[in-house]
Amino acid sequence: MSDRAGRPRIAAAFFDVDETLITVKSMFGFLAFHLRDRGLGQDAYDRAEKELKDLAAQGVPREETNRLYYRHFAGREAAEVAEQGRRWFARELARDGFFHPRTLHHLRAHRGEGAVISLVSGSFPACLDPIAAHVGAHRVLCTRPRVENGVYTGELDGEPVIGEGKARAVRRTQAELGIDADACAAYGDHGSDLPMLLTARRRIVVGTDPALLGHLPGSGWSRLYQAA
Repeated sequence: MSDRAGRPRIAAAFFDVDETLITVKSMFGFLAFHLRDRGLGQDAYDRAEKELKDLAAQGVPREETNRLYYRHFAGREAAEVAEQGRRWFARELARDGFFHPRTLHHLRAHRGEGAVISLVSGSFPACLDPIAAHVGAHRVLCTRPRVENGVYTGELDGEPVIGEGKARAVRRTQAELGIDADACAAYGDHGSDLPMLLTARRRIVVGTDPALLGHLPGSGWSRLYQAA
């Protein structure tokens, strides 16, 4: 089945989350909330943020800094962190501007046409599950911290869902659903989303990242401005 432009109707749509669907970086925002909820001061968050950003500035790959992020949850009960995630999301949702309205509109349009909606992120279920429930996403493809006996170990199950990891997660989902790139749309805002965008025929750049804007003249690419 095709749309009015003669293109195959979208059967699955894949959305990066941070700064594509939502306006904030969920991992940093939630870490600040988590540390404050434990009674730790702003200094604890500032140190954690500085460590991760310094490593990124030194050229440490995003996949590695993603792994290091989850060490901050070692020894914490997964159920407690999930409950914090629900409270963090409720707080964020209560303020104006948490979602990018145009991206959210596209997501709802795809869902209304029967597409399978997947959120694809290096973030983790504590942050993402409440977002997915709110927007009606069917799947969350994300980094999964390892849990043993109900407690985070600080390690991961599988690879970080960053860069090529995003593309592999999407391709697994496409294979499971029995669909190919021609029936897919993908949305991203950062150069690290490029591998994921290339798994879909319809590729939508959200925002102004030069690493992605350079691809706009290519077939199947379009741009979605973040402004309301």
